[in-house]
Amino acid sequence: MAEVKLLRCRECAKEYQPSLKYVCEECFGPLDVVYDYEKISLRREDFSERPKSIWRYFELLPIANSSNIVNLEAGYTPLQKSVRLAEQIGLKELYIKNDTVNPTYSFKDRPAGIGVSKAVELQLDAVGCASTGNLAGATAAYAARAGIPCFVFIPHDIEKAKVTQALAYGAKILSIEGTYDDANRLAAQAAEAYRLGIVNINMRPYYTEGSKTLALEVSEQLGWQAPDHVIIPVGSGAMLHSICKGFEELVTIGLLDEVKTKITAAQPSGCAPIVDAFKRGETEVTPVESPNTIAKSLAIGEPGDGFYALKKIREYRGYADDATNQEIIEAVLLLARTEGIFAEPAGGVPIAVLKKLVEDGKIDRNEKVVCYVTGNGLKTPELLTEDLPTPSIVKPEVRALAPLIQR
Repeated sequence: MAEVKLLRCRECAKEYQPSLKYVCEECFGPLDVVYDYEKISLRREDFSERPKSIWRYFELLPIANSSNIVNLEAGYTPLQKSVRLAEQIGLKELYIKNDTVNPTYSFKDRPAGIGVSKAVELQLDAVGCASTGNLAGATAAYAARAGIPCFVFIPHDIEKAKVTQALAYGAKILSIEGTYDDANRLAAQAAEAYRLGIVNINMRPYYTEGSKTLALEVSEQLGWQAPDHVIIPVGSGAMLHSICKGFEELVTIGLLDEVKTKITAAQPSGCAPIVDAFKRGETEVTPVESPNTIAKSLAIGEPGDGFYALKKIREYRGYADDATNQEIIEAVLLLARTEGIFAEPAGGVPIAVLKKLVEDGKIDRNEKVVCYVTGNGLKTPELLTEDLPTPSIVKPEVRALAPLIQR
């Protein structure tokens, strides 16, 4: 399976053997998985017969033994070439990476699948997560598949549909009186006290490896080429950082010739600490104490990877911008009515930001652009109630249809 070599501190480069470790003992920096790239020999044609899931890239995923894989066939989601949306926005070549169709209907299947599989490999007694909603459902689903207990720490005000989904899979939901950051801190304490595999905390080095498959897939689906520009919805910043790592690893092992991709972050206006820091030209991210946005999946006031996401945006010559609640709703409806993709608010954020950047001349009409749409709109249908027309009530007679159907 994977060629995991070690864990390396992102700050001081101190190295550790792969284990249940997530912060550096020397400087408390985050740890990243490093593979033995010299042992990875892959050709583009090797993928023709592989499973159409994240596991087609098993050499670059941190599970040592295939018997430990907890698989719901996540990944290899459509890279949908947009026609009508591209025309409306003013682009020649636009693609939507549609992660609304994953098994639990968001991109979180990718990191959750890796995190729970690694927990099985490490023989942990239970798993869990701190979540704004989507990770709750994903972690619970994979825990159910693995047959192990799952404990989910959520802020008390996340969408009911997402809580229902996690409960249906059998998770124990702990609804915290506070923000996501409060839930995250409590989950971290629980991980230490009760030997829980909290996938996005003490298993974070392995967990975040799942998100880089979004870069691996897009590159493969574009004929082993990196796009000119990607727009990524950002909460903690981990997905953006992981996508960059994915592109970089493909160059390292020779599956991509080069990467000149611009990386742009999209956040909701009521919780946009990374965008704010980028626009102010700062290197540090100032937390948002009280997030206020309909895009609750992205309502992370103190982004764990915010500093590193900010560095990557600048390194890759990208941008960072935000979208208001109204702009998000308009983008969700625009995407649905032009491309047939129904996204939750977090999926509308990158579409709204893309539209702004094109209008501002920051994205050229001729760039090959990929927008990551990360969650399904059926998780948050109540948010559109006031923006959709009321269904027509009609008698069961064909003549009653005339005023409704005739144009």
